[in-house]
Amino acid sequence: MLRDRLEVDAEALREINDFLLDPDNSLVNDLMEIIERYGGVEEINKRASESRDLDSILERLERVNPSYVKDLEWLMRERDAGRFIELKRYCERVLGEELESIDFSRSPKVTLEISACNFFEWFIKEAEKAIKRGDLMPARYITTRSMKELVEDGDLSALIAATQIIGASHVVTLDTRGTMPGPDGQPINVHLGGCEAITGYFGGIGVPNRYVLNWVEELLHYYTNYGVREVLNINFGTVLLGFILHRLGVDIKFKISVYLGHDNPYCCLWTIMMAKLFSRPDGATPLSGLNLSNSVDIYTIKLTAYVRDKLGFRDKIRIEHHITESYKGIVRQPYDRLEQLLKVADHIHNLSAKHEGAPPEVEEKREHPSNILEYFIPKDEILGKGLMSYLLQNYLDKHDAVNRTARALVKNGLGVIAAEKLHGKL
Repeated sequence: MLRDRLEVDAEALREINDFLLDPDNSLVNDLMEIIERYGGVEEINKRASESRDLDSILERLERVNPSYVKDLEWLMRERDAGRFIELKRYCERVLGEELESIDFSRSPKVTLEISACNFFEWFIKEAEKAIKRGDLMPARYITTRSMKELVEDGDLSALIAATQIIGASHVVTLDTRGTMPGPDGQPINVHLGGCEAITGYFGGIGVPNRYVLNWVEELLHYYTNYGVREVLNINFGTVLLGFILHRLGVDIKFKISVYLGHDNPYCCLWTIMMAKLFSRPDGATPLSGLNLSNSVDIYTIKLTAYVRDKLGFRDKIRIEHHITESYKGIVRQPYDRLEQLLKVADHIHNLSAKHEGAPPEVEEKREHPSNILEYFIPKDEILGKGLMSYLLQNYLDKHDAVNRTARALVKNGLGVIAAEKLHGKL
């Protein structure tokens, strides 16, 4: 039969294995050299675990930014006092008496996700708002600000601690990417004339040449010294190295960015097949989330889920999709995928509803609508231009969008996953 020709040849697999195991393979040797320089796999994981310990984080923050320790202690007190709304009560508020007739265990649950939480101050303002209004805090946070700035201010450690405290996952964006400057001060991707070209021209952001190994160096630096567990991945080379690092035993995770352009099910098949080839013997993969392109329709979402589920990753790889987007700099407006989400959320498991902007009808009324290009502005420039209050408003608008999605899902009898240590589970 014609279909039989698709069977992967065992000899071809043997040749690939021989290539990867060849002691003269410089691609693998360069990676191994970095791992050994960090002390080997076991030492790397041990250091990361110690750095991620909450007491260790608070100790670091006492030296860098003691006020953040007080904020984190406040967050723990509010959590322990039950000041955040319980998820069951949230659903009761949305549904009223109808709640009794709904069994949330019968359908998949959607993870609530927000991006980009670039300042710890924003997180605290969001938490205060959630307490005051009885809102849900997301279960997944993405940070895109410069890693060096995050470390200097203490925001990196504070956000790692805060997301642990509330029971949410946290993803950071490493500085080794094409939009960031190289030794000559220019973006390391020569195709980019500036951030304006960030959204996909000439292979996207890029991690060109030997910077792919710099990405590994940076990942291991923040993993071992700060306990960063999960990073954004924007390039097929760094995706492959992430798979290989994990296969070798380094317990990192990554999510694939919307910038990588997974806009059809065959592209997703390619990536998920690589996840399968490099999964550990127990089936584990470092690929925690696959952020689909903004252009995808229900056809692509369904077939991506089909591929993922058939290859054994239903509960391991989250399919992440933007429900709202930044008003400027990335997509044509109006962009709102809430109705699309409601059409698939009742039968596709492990979806994430990502919120990167407010609904268009909110954005268009703002004096300063959200702009994807402002994710990458240095803090000094933000303060110098008087933008911080506007960016905080943009972020809180995203929080409102998260709760709009949560209400719509619950109203349709669909469950959500919020910060579990604050709100519990359905």
